[in-house]
Formats: sequence, structure tokens, C-alpha cells
Amino acid sequence: MSATVLSTAKNFIMTSDSTFTHSYRTYIKPREYGKLKMKFWCSNNVDSTWADGSVSRANLQGGSWRIEAAYIADGGKHPDGSVVSGTQVPLTYDSSFSKLVIPGEMFWSDALTFTVPEGNYLAFTWTITSMAAGHSFPFNTEGLLVSAYDAPGHAAVQASSDLYHKSVNCLVLPDFIGYERACAKRIAFLGDSITQGVRTRLDAYEYWAARIAEGLAHSCSVWNIGSGWARAYDAASDGAWLYKAKQSDEVVIALGVNDIGTAGRSAVQVLDDLQTIVAKLKQDNAAMTIILCTVPTFNFTDSQELAWRQVNDSIRQHAILGIDRVFDMAEVLSQSVSNDNLLKPAYMASGSDPHPNGEAGLAIADAFLSWYGNNC
Repeated sequence: MSATVLSTAKNFIMTSDSTFTHSYRTYIKPREYGKLKMKFWCSNNVDSTWADGSVSRANLQGGSWRIEAAYIADGGKHPDGSVVSGTQVPLTYDSSFSKLVIPGEMFWSDALTFTVPEGNYLAFTWTITSMAAGHSFPFNTEGLLVSAYDAPGHAAVQASSDLYHKSVNCLVLPDFIGYERACAKRIAFLGDSITQGVRTRLDAYEYWAARIAEGLAHSCSVWNIGSGWARAYDAASDGAWLYKAKQSDEVVIALGVNDIGTAGRSAVQVLDDLQTIVAKLKQDNAAMTIILCTVPTFNFTDSQELAWRQVNDSIRQHAILGIDRVFDMAEVLSQSVSNDNLLKPAYMASGSDPHPNGEAGLAIADAFLSWYGNNC
């Protein structure tokens, strides 16, 4: 089951004019501490479209690259670029400490056992070499939600912070960080930057998906695959991103903001894409539970507001076939009826940014958990 509620979705791809070797270190808050049997899964594919799609788009395959070395370690209580000396445990891939990754490949690490002290971070570090100029590995680019550092060259093995600098909008991680545990239910949160938690505080885990996970039993796995700039039509393409959602028993879908606001799609188009997503999920697993959220409030006006209202009216009326439940996220976020297209001021990330902040994340989670009931 998933060991973290941090989103590990990928919306961008590393591109360079020549080959390079670089190391990446990320500090992760695990859902449970203590002795964990862990495995890591990677997909060499982009999940969702970034911006206008001119550089990175859904289902774009990564290039060829090599994992030179990868480690997990005790990150301590303060994510400063170092790890606790003597705690690093290497990952292996088919018993090898390195791995050549080919375009489009999906693969697991071998299992390993690691103990995370109570209240400490799990640190994941790897050194990657690109095998050619151009595209190499997919990653997530967006305002960072957790502390991450990077360094030139073969720095994965070192415990110190020497050469490491704070990363800027570059989160390079495996797609799934898992551990062995009896699992009552596997839930995936499929959404955009609002689900990912963009604009909430660094290392605070205060976005709605993370706060919901806090309220669920540890036996309920939570895989956050929210991805900045993502659209419903990315998931409807039935590629790398939806493949992740298909691995779950229950999927919570919160999409539509970027379809309406960035891509300028009509209500009919958004609803068609949502219907396709649900149909593809149910086709793969008829027993899967699907929760569809109303499109979050994002201060839309004019034609975009009209599309937002039409989509949400249809969602509330259960017009999407195959939906098991509807959670009205927009109702939680919106101002009073006369201005319900606008986010409550206290919930805005800033005076001009309608991404929900941590206070909004708490409000959504409280409403969701009360509505969700004892279902995990």
C-alpha cells in the first residue's frame, strides 16, 4: 500500500542538450513509522499535460536513462539536505544496484526493509544519468510541497549535504512508494494541482487529500496522483495516468478546472471526458467504487463560469453513468449563492490565486470525512 500521501504524479520531462549525471534527494513524511518492508515502482511516462502541452503532454514517453544508485535513509527531523549517517539502505533492481531504463518502461525495485524512527522523515536519494541529449526522465514541476535537494554528479551515496542545493520546482521520485501492510481498501485521488496540494505550505501536508488520509485508518491505502495543470482529457486518453488509478479499489476524481480555465473546453466536452474516465475505470474493474467531485470553485467568470455551472449541475444530478457517489467540493469552497462562482477569501492561497490553501484543505477534508462515513 502507499507509504505517503505526497503526490508522485509526473507532468514534465527532463530535457538537455547533452548527457548529464545528477542526484536528487527528497524528504517524505510516511503514513506510518517503524519497521517497513518497502518497494518502489517507476513509470517512464508523463502522466498529464503541462501548460499548453508544447513541451510536455500526457503519455509522452521518457527517454533512455540509468539509475546509477538509489538509497533510502533516515532523513532526521529537519530536512536540510543531509541524512543520518549510517542509515542509508540501497535499492536494487533484479538484484542489481543500477538499472538502465528504456522509453515507456514500468518497473519495480526489489523489496527491502527499513526502519523510520517516529517523527522523522524518510529520505529518498538517487543518482541518474541521461543516455542521450533530448528527453530523459519524467518528473513533476510545480511549487514544491516537500523539501527536495539536488546535486551534480554521483552524490546519492553521501550522507552529508555537501554539493546539495534546494531544488526549484523539480520533484524527481518513483511513481509509487509502497510498503507491505494488510490493506482494507486502496484509494486513489485523481485530480489536478488542487488535489496535488499546490500553493499549500512546504512540508505541511495540509492539502485536502493529505488531511483526508489523516482521518482514515492506516489500513486504508491513499495514493495521491494529483498533477498540476492536469485535465480530464489527459485521464480520458486511457494512458499512463489512468493506468495508475486502475490499480485502486476506489477512485476519487476532482477534475475540470484546467479543462475549463486553461484549455477553454465546453461543458459538453468536459462531461464527455468525465464519462469516458468513469467508463474506462469500470470497464477495467466493475467492482471499483468511483466518487466524483464537483469541479472546485476557481473564480471563473463569463463563459467559463457558465461551463463550470453546467458541469457541476450535471455532476450533482448524477448525469455521469457509473458514478457511485458525488462529493460537492464546490459547495464547501464557494461563497454565498449570489457569488458562488467565487472562492471564499479565507480559502485563497493569495489575494489573486484561487488555489485552495491549507485552511480550505481542512474544510474540504472535514466535510468529506463526515460525508464519507465509516467506509475504510
